[in-house]
Amino acid sequence: QIHLVESGGGSVQPGESLRLSCTASGTFSGHGDMAWHRRVTGKQRELVARITADEKTFYEDSVKGRFTVSRDNAGDTVFLQMSSLKLEDTGVYECNMEIFTTDYGARWYWGPGVQVTVSS
Repeated sequence: QIHLVESGGGSVQPGESLRLSCTASGTFSGHGDMAWHRRVTGKQRELVARITADEKTFYEDSVKGRFTVSRDNAGDTVFLQMSSLKLEDTGVYECNMEIFTTDYGARWYWGPGVQVTVSS
């Protein structure tokens, strides 16, 4: 069974930084794209950043220049470096990954999410 676990969330002041990590566990043969999403109560979940299997990156407009998505060489962890945080970055950050398994082929899996709170 595949599990994703995020870490690195917390409460910070505007202008500060956080680094989120998300690691997959279980038995799998490879990974495809990985992404971070943000969920805010009363709003639709939005894609914040995405990194492809060949490490092309895409960002939501409001985080461009402030957030950096990356993945480790082993391919089972995705990171989100968040700098110059703003109040509007507050939310639950969820990672998801395209993971390949023998039983199910390519599927997208989600982590439970980690809270990021930016307040003054």
